[in-house]
Amino acid sequence: MIEKPTVLYWHLWTDSEGISRQTRCAMDHFDLESMQAPADPQWQGERTHGAMTVLVTVQPVGWVGTWHENPKPQWIVPLSGRWFVESMDGTRTEMGAGELSFGGDQNCRPLEGKRGHRSGTIGDNPAVLMVIQFDDLPAPSPCEYR
Repeated sequence: MIEKPTVLYWHLWTDSEGISRQTRCAMDHFDLESMQAPADPQWQGERTHGAMTVLVTVQPVGWVGTWHENPKPQWIVPLSGRWFVESMDGTRTEMGAGELSFGGDQNCRPLEGKRGHRSGTIGDNPAVLMVIQFDDLPAPSPCEYR
C-alpha cells in the first residue's frame, strides 16, 4: 500500500492577546484520486475556494522589511533564494525554495514597536516568492490546513 504524504508548513498567526506567533504544521489529509479522468491518480489535499490574488514578488539581496501584518490571509511559496520571517514572540524561521508559509497574522496589537512580523532575504541571492492571497477568507486557526 502507498503511504499518504505529509507536507510541512509554517503558520504565522495571531494569539488571543494580539501577539504574532509561528507554529510548524503538517498537512496530512490527502486522497489518491485523478485530477480529471483519464489522468492517473495523485495525492490531493483539501481545496480552498473563493476569490484570490496571485502574485510573484522579488525581495532584493539584503532586503529587510519593516514590521507589518499580512494584508490578508495568504500562502507564501519561495521559488528561489532564501528568506526569513520573524514574529512578535521572537521566533525566526528561515525558508528556501519549495517550503511553505501561511501568513495569517491579522489583528495584532502594537508591542514595543512591533506589529505582525518582519521578513527579509538571506544570502547573496534575491528571494523570489509566489503569494496566493485570499480576498475574502478569514484567517484560519493555527494548523487548520490539514
